[in-house]
Amino acid sequence: MNILKFDAGDVVEVKKKHPCGSNLFLIARTGSEVRMICKGCERDITVDRLKAEKFIKKVLDADGSK
Repeated sequence: MNILKFDAGDVVEVKKKHPCGSNLFLIARTGSEVRMICKGCERDITVDRLKAEKFIKKVLDADGSK
C-alpha cells in the first residue's frame, strides 16, 4: 500500500466533490486523524488517515497549483 505524503498547509484534490462543488481541501492537521478545510465553503472535516488517503486524488502545492 502506498502512503501519501502530505503535511499541514498542503492543498489536496479529492476524488469526489464536496456538496458545495469544490474538490480542493486544505490540510489543517495531520496524525492518526486528518483535519481538512474545504477551499470552497471553509467547512472543516476530521477523518481517519486511512479514509483520507483513499479519497485524496493528488497533493498540490500550498497555493493549489500542481
